[in-house]
Amino acid sequence: MLKLNGLTNKDIGRTVWYIPSFGEPEVGVLKSWNDKYVFVVYPGNNDDKWANWKNYTAAATKPEELTFDKPEE
Repeated sequence: MLKLNGLTNKDIGRTVWYIPSFGEPEVGVLKSWNDKYVFVVYPGNNDDKWANWKNYTAAATKPEELTFDKPEE
């Protein structure tokens, strides 16, 4: 779980993992945040989107569903 008050500008561009209450985890890139959500770019399987993540719209994601740690398989 990410803590909004613990995020800094150094976290922008970091890999995050979305851990939904059901379904598979998904990897993304932290783009920004506000007082309620973390905005994450989810490039999916398209490799060119990883290099250009700043150019894509980010999805508002609840911070309690995100972690910087890769989930164990």
